[in-house]
Amino acid sequence: MLHAECYPQEERSLPFPERWPRASKFVLSACAAAVAELVTFPLDLTKTRLQIQGEAAVRRYGAAAGRAVPYRGMLRTAAGIVQEEGLLKLWQGATPAVYRHIVYSGVRMVTYEHIRDSVLGRAEDESFPLWRSVVGGMAAGAIGQFFASPTDLVKVQMQMEGKRRLEGKPLRFHGVHHAFVKILSEGGIRGLWAGWVPNVQRAALVNMGDLTTYDSVKHVLLLNTPLQDNSVTHSIASVCSGLVAAILGTPADVVKTRIMNQPRDKQGRGLLYKSSADCLIQAIQGEGFMSLYKGFLPTWMRMAPWSLVFWLTYEQIRRICGVSSF
Repeated sequence: MLHAECYPQEERSLPFPERWPRASKFVLSACAAAVAELVTFPLDLTKTRLQIQGEAAVRRYGAAAGRAVPYRGMLRTAAGIVQEEGLLKLWQGATPAVYRHIVYSGVRMVTYEHIRDSVLGRAEDESFPLWRSVVGGMAAGAIGQFFASPTDLVKVQMQMEGKRRLEGKPLRFHGVHHAFVKILSEGGIRGLWAGWVPNVQRAALVNMGDLTTYDSVKHVLLLNTPLQDNSVTHSIASVCSGLVAAILGTPADVVKTRIMNQPRDKQGRGLLYKSSADCLIQAIQGEGFMSLYKGFLPTWMRMAPWSLVFWLTYEQIRRICGVSSF
């Protein structure tokens, strides 16, 4: 009886990470993702602008096309944003992007570790077979992105507001809260998840590159080389994960961006594309296969430092808080 009465007291005395391991990992990954997002956000804005330029479906739609914007490379696009809109506009849409990563990264990291450690399980030598890592990474990315899709929709649409101003079009939103309210009033709950299918597809591919590559490369290095579980190992694994994630995720990212940014009717249905497959076909037919890799350079240049900042920050925060290494 005495033991039963003392147990809650002992449980309350445990550190937060031990009492609430999943909640603590969610918070830690969300903090690391917020830092990485703010550092690399200008590259994400540049990538989004590049992916929208030269859109064949917009030209066919006519009225939505507005004034044509000449296609520019990554550096000229970034410089143009600074010259035409101002330096701080490189962070336009950063607030919903941080919101998105708090949800997305928190859910995907907790889900992946749960799948790896409890559902599929590690091998006897503590390694995680590649096929299991692929399944875990894709599932974790898809689940995380589904929950974060409304914030991603707001981020993409707010990133295009500066371009609309230059084209002489009225601004659609006056802030993050107004964007959520307007999208909800025009399209209902369903409108907040516009484009969620290509969004989830992209996230599954990106996390097959990011989570799977990082986890696999890190443990291969630890098991087969003299490297220790430190910043050097984390850096090598994160650089590899950023490159693979960019290669796998850019085509789906182009499709996702275009579907989310297209004009919609009063029922919230897209006017340019019927589905992600329709968008994919129109892009290839109208602009060529390489249009699917529009914005690849800023995507990779963003994913590489994003992965580096995120994984180094995440691993260090876990170590400081007494949580085991990822």
